Amino acid sequence: MKLYRHLAWDGIRKNSRLYVPYLLTGVGAVSFFYILVALARLPEGTLPGSGSVQVILNLGSFVLWVFSLLLLFYTHSFLIRRRNREFALYNVLGMGKGDISRILCWETLLSGGISLAGGLALGVLLSKLAELGLLRMVGAATDMVYRVSAGGLLLTLGLYAGIFLLILISSLVRVSRSTAVQLMRSQAEGEKPPRANWALALLGILLLAGAYYLAVTIREPLAALTWFFIAVLMVILATYLLFISGSVALCRLLQKNPRFYYQKRHFVSVSSLVYRMKRNGAGLASICILGTMVLVMLSSTTCLYFGAEDSLRTRYPRDENVTVWYTDREELYRDHSDLYAAVVTAARSRGAQMQDLREYRSSSSALTVRNGVLQGAGGSISDAVQFTAIPLSDYNAAMGARLTLSPGQVYICHGRSDYRESTLSFPGGAAWQVKGLVDNLDTGGDSAGVVTQLTVIVPDEEIADMDRLMEGMNTGMSRSWSCGFDLGQEPAQVGDDPVAAAIREALVSRQDDIHFNVESLAENRGDFYGSYGSLFFLGIILSVGFSLAAVLIIYYKQVSEGYEDQARFDIMQKVGMTRRDIRSSINSQLLLVFFLPLLLAGLHLAFAFPFVHKLLLLFNLWNTRLLVGTTAASFLAFAALYTLVYRITSNAYYHIVSGGGER
Repeated sequence: MKLYRHLAWDGIRKNSRLYVPYLLTGVGAVSFFYILVALARLPEGTLPGSGSVQVILNLGSFVLWVFSLLLLFYTHSFLIRRRNREFALYNVLGMGKGDISRILCWETLLSGGISLAGGLALGVLLSKLAELGLLRMVGAATDMVYRVSAGGLLLTLGLYAGIFLLILISSLVRVSRSTAVQLMRSQAEGEKPPRANWALALLGILLLAGAYYLAVTIREPLAALTWFFIAVLMVILATYLLFISGSVALCRLLQKNPRFYYQKRHFVSVSSLVYRMKRNGAGLASICILGTMVLVMLSSTTCLYFGAEDSLRTRYPRDENVTVWYTDREELYRDHSDLYAAVVTAARSRGAQMQDLREYRSSSSALTVRNGVLQGAGGSISDAVQFTAIPLSDYNAAMGARLTLSPGQVYICHGRSDYRESTLSFPGGAAWQVKGLVDNLDTGGDSAGVVTQLTVIVPDEEIADMDRLMEGMNTGMSRSWSCGFDLGQEPAQVGDDPVAAAIREALVSRQDDIHFNVESLAENRGDFYGSYGSLFFLGIILSVGFSLAAVLIIYYKQVSEGYEDQARFDIMQKVGMTRRDIRSSINSQLLLVFFLPLLLAGLHLAFAFPFVHKLLLLFNLWNTRLLVGTTAASFLAFAALYTLVYRITSNAYYHIVSGGGER
């Protein structure tokens, strides 16, 4: 038993160049996971909007665990491939597969123990710092109570111990199915030069073009949400096809160019790439996908965090927003002065000075519109609209306008609609002419929906006809009275709103057959900042994790290929190749393929921008300039990190293939 433990530790120590990054990955993954689950288990009331924050953090911890599972399996495959020769030697010297399995058990126990112990210790140490950072992001009060989540520790220990157990089982199965000769030859065994598959390359181009087409042509936010994940899968598959088959085709084309290929700096690099391009292409595609995920996630969550106030003001354009729904059709056309008086009296009883007050009646229904014709539900998502009709007199009174409409004419509010037709009609009904576009009422009710808002201003004498036509669609029509106003004083930043409470109390005491909703900006501010702050925090955590994963893949790719090329470059040096020539050849090889993932990730990000912009509209964020800024900053930061990694890994590759440092 002591011998197996010694051999396992000796194997880890001698292969520290490969094992140290693997152990650091395990420590980092465990610590990040514990931090997320510990934050999700903070006492109730610690975070504003704690319900949504816990959902976001729990979802993020699940994503991180799945990603850790894939990453640790991927990196461990490099370790096993490097150790196969050593295991074959043990087998030749008389050790059976059972003995090698015991060594693997000890190696997994040691590496897993170091990862779990180090990760939990680091997670506990940094959890308070992460808590303070999250509380600052969401605008909550901080305290200095140091908490250790026992449930978080047990959950982290159990889930990550399961990952290392699965890795051990996979290694044992691989060893049991291999012979000593296969293990001895596995590291040195190269890949056959793959043939350029133009059919797969064309398929990749078509898939990528289709995903890009979806990104730039979809106009509705809800449709963008529906097609986003399909487009993501198309981009992932296209990226792998292009890097695997397209990179092979690129190398073949370079070999056919004598001026390029038959040069010292290019000949060796292109020749070696051809013989392992399948694996090389898959690794580069993985780097590209991880980079794209980092860029999209970081730019969007950063935009949400810094645009939280804009989003809040879009969703709640007034400090107080009141909506009353009626069940009786005739109620819509009665005098609403009693409701108005009740709201005003309740607000002033709490010392509020009502400013910029807007009130109006409306009829609303979920419909679809195509070519200017409104129909019932059942059409495509891109045609879905929340249709709202408002009497002209109500609009003029609310906006202080003097608009006029002739019979058969309507105005369209242009806030969240890109309606471009010149007419508007119901099936079997007369068509209304669109006289023009007018400003939105901005009372907050139309900001809550995720579908396109189509709001029309109708002549008073024709509102009853449109109301009757909507009712005939049988799509769940509603009639409401809305009122929104600002307070004379600055509203509370976060917390209870006495004005909103007084309005609710006044409306509850009425005997009318009504349903109502009172939305307060102050009451919802905490949930907004809690949700967006936690999304930003999670975006940072996952972006760091994905970036480190990309760095790790690059590192293992360079180191493993360095060991494979070491003998080849040693022969080259014996026949006259200088270290300067080696350095030049390495730079040619790395520059040829290393920056392709970064360039393609930037292209993916550019075409994903319209998708991300429309998805952020679902969060009521319309600040396009802010999104452009965060996207550009994210790409520049990632490009700088990528270039730094390029310099470090190229030096590591050089030291391996040259047999030491420069002389």
